[in-house]
This record gives sequence, C-alpha cells and structure tokens, in this order.
Amino acid sequence: MNNYNVGLYIRLSKEDEKNGESESITNQKSLLLRYVKENNYNFYDYYIDDGYSGTNFDRPGFKRMLKDIELGKINMVITKDMSRLGRDYIETGKYIEKYFPANNIRYIALTDNVDTYLDGANNDLAPFKAIMNDYYAKDISKKIKTALRAKQQDGKWVGGCPPLGYMIDPKDKNHLIINKEESYIINLIFDLALKGNTIYQIKEYLNNKKIKTSTMIRGSRGKSNLASLGIWNTKTISNILKNRIYTGDLVQNKRNKVNYKIKKIIYNKEADWIVVPNTHEAIISKDKFIEANKIIKKTSRSKNHDKRLLDGLLYCFECKHKISICKPRGEKTYLVCNNYRMNSKNHVCSSHAFNYDNMELEIIKIIKNELEKVNINYKKDNQKELKKIEYEIIKKKNYLDKMYLDKLDNNIDTEMYERINKSLNLEIKDLENNILKLKNIDKDNLITRDLIIRLIDKIEIHQDKTIDIYFNFCNHQE
Repeated sequence: MNNYNVGLYIRLSKEDEKNGESESITNQKSLLLRYVKENNYNFYDYYIDDGYSGTNFDRPGFKRMLKDIELGKINMVITKDMSRLGRDYIETGKYIEKYFPANNIRYIALTDNVDTYLDGANNDLAPFKAIMNDYYAKDISKKIKTALRAKQQDGKWVGGCPPLGYMIDPKDKNHLIINKEESYIINLIFDLALKGNTIYQIKEYLNNKKIKTSTMIRGSRGKSNLASLGIWNTKTISNILKNRIYTGDLVQNKRNKVNYKIKKIIYNKEADWIVVPNTHEAIISKDKFIEANKIIKKTSRSKNHDKRLLDGLLYCFECKHKISICKPRGEKTYLVCNNYRMNSKNHVCSSHAFNYDNMELEIIKIIKNELEKVNINYKKDNQKELKKIEYEIIKKKNYLDKMYLDKLDNNIDTEMYERINKSLNLEIKDLENNILKLKNIDKDNLITRDLIIRLIDKIEIHQDKTIDIYFNFCNHQE
C-alpha cells in the first residue's frame, strides 16, 4: 500500500461553486489529503483546475497530471467524486475504463465509493454515475441558456465585451451606455460611408489618420496582430456599418455553441436573432444607418478600389448581370458585361465593350437634364450642404471645448484628451476643405460620385448603347 504515489485531482467550475462551500477547492484538498494520510499513501502533488467546466478536458491541471502519469511520477489518482474528474460520460469513461488501466493507475472517487483496484459493485455502477453527471451538466447548460434567452428577450445585454463605442453601465451590467472616447470613431466611419467612400477607402483613411483600433484602445488581446498594432481591416469596418446596435437596438443570439460539450461556434440565421428596439442610447440615427448601408452596397459592388464616377451602378440590360469598368495597361477604359467575360465560350450575352469615358459623358448629360426637369436647384442644394458642414464643424468644436473642461475636471486623462483632440482637429480640417471645394464648385462640375450614388439606384446598358437610368426619386426611370 505504501508504494502508491498519489496525485490529488481537484476541479471547481463556476456552476459548481454556486452549490455551496462543500465543493470548494479548500474543502476538496482537506478531504482528499486526510484520506491519503489515513491510508498511509505517499502524497505527490495537487492538480487543481479552478473555474473549469467538467465537460471540457482541455484543462491545465488535468493535462499536467496526465504528463506526470506518463512520466511515472504517480500511480494513483484520487478525486472527491467522479464529477470532479469530468461530466462528459464518454470522456470520463475513457479515462476510467481505458487510460488509467493502460497506465497502471489506480483511480478512486472517494464519495462515490469507486475504486478501480477493488472488484466492487460501485465500480459496476460507475458508468451510470458518469451518465448522471453528464445529465447534470446538460441540465445546467439548458437552464443557463434559458435564463440568457429570457434576458435577451427583455432587452438586456448579456454579452461579454460590448462593441466599439459602448461600455457596460456601471449601475446596471445588463445595460449599455455610450463610451465617449470610442463613439467618435463610429460617427467618423458612418460619415465617411455617407460621403460615398468604399469600405477599403474608409480603412485607408483610418490607417492614414492613425485612428486607434478597438484592440489598441481597450488593450484587449485580439486574434489579429495587425489590430494590436493599430491597423484596421475591411471586415471590422463592414461589421460596424452593419451592426444595428449603433441605432439603439439590441441584437443578440447571433451565434451559439454547437452544444454544452463542444466549444465550436455556429452562426444563427437572421430570423433567429433576438432584436429588441430602443434599449439604449443610439450613436447613429436609424435614417443615417439605413442610408449609409445603401451607399456602401452600391460602392462595394466593384472590387476596384480606385472608383470611377459610375462604378458599381452599371448593369447589363440583356442578362441583368453587372458591368465592370476595365482599363488594361496603356489602353482606354472600357465596359464589359461580367456574364459575357466569365462565359464567353458559351456565347452567353454580348461583350458590351463600349468606351467608358464616352458613356460617362452621355450619362452625366442625362442626369443634368433630369435634375433640371425635377427642378433641383444647384445653388440651393449647395448652400444646404454648406450649412450642414458648418453645423458639423460647430458641433465638433463644441465637443472639443467640452473635452477640455472634462480634462480640467480630471474626468479624462491627458493621453485620452490629446488623442481625441488630434483626431477631431483632423476631421474639422477635412470639413473646412470640403467647404472650400463647395464654394469654388460650378454647375458643370457639380455631378460628383457622392451625388450620383445618392440619386441613382442602377444604370442598365443595352447592347445597342441605349441607356436606362433608374433614379431614387419619384420611382423615376429615364
């Protein structure tokens, strides 16, 4: 009996901890060590996993114990009961029935009276106890999931780290409030989208202006090393632009684990999302959110980052596929039907290989004529835009003044103030440049890409060069 070198395995999960003091790490250690001393075994070491689920065997303490088993350092493992070893009956059974015997390990589950050295009835009942432990884990998982769903349906935040721009309300952990330091970034991204920038161009702007990423601001460990270096990617920006949470609506249950045993995440269909409107203060108005996503949809139709005036709006009338704008090196820019380009050997559709520059001039002429028909006043529209930009500048300057007062009152630190101050001043400078452009612009140059993507839903090009323009206003087609 004295030849047994004992490893005491102790585990406590967050769910087990709620059951009371009897399951505590301290109590398990005391109970097991007393048993070792009473039986004159040689105590070798404790193997402790605090805060780990029994359905997951990827635990540091458990893995260290297996390593010591394979090195021959221990030949007996004792746990308080079988559930401490694990709650997955398949994996638990594998260790008790196969792994321990193969490695000459005597296993004892103290309170379950399981001892693999003895040929007792309790050993025969061990598989059934493992199944009951597994059922307990499944039942706990179901109860937790039901409680979370109920909170989600009540419009309560139950996620972990909130998205960029928000923080957990110190007074209510299930409520989000705006994070002043981060919300200006969200506003900036949506403003850039509304101006007709592609996601790629927004990414380039943020990186050129050295706007900090969420990973840098929060000091969190992101999966992307680039994010930790302050480099934005298009996927992050796309997710921000599509996230309804910025309009004040709480959108949850977007993804789930496969089951209580497997960590793998599956993404739910949109119909299964839990959406509760107006649960928190919005950073972006709903109208602004919808408009920005309409524009991004248009500007993202082409993979070409150097957008031409009509890029992403052109379609083939005959086959309804997109028409791309191509420019081979050293040659003129021309149009080509994507369906024809990909299936030319099958003789589907025709090339529509027309000169782009000529087509653009013709379309601009149609747009100007149509604008005159619906009595859109250029100067009036120009003045309206000027006032809008001037108001934005005043808002940002007022925000700077408020930030300065917050700094004086020690509500924000100097580093945060300087970072936001620098970013806002850059934005103000850009807005002032836009004012200069608008003041110098004339009627002939007024047709900009920004205006076009706002006015036009799509443009269809016929094989005979006829042009159909679908305007957004009055369901009008020219």
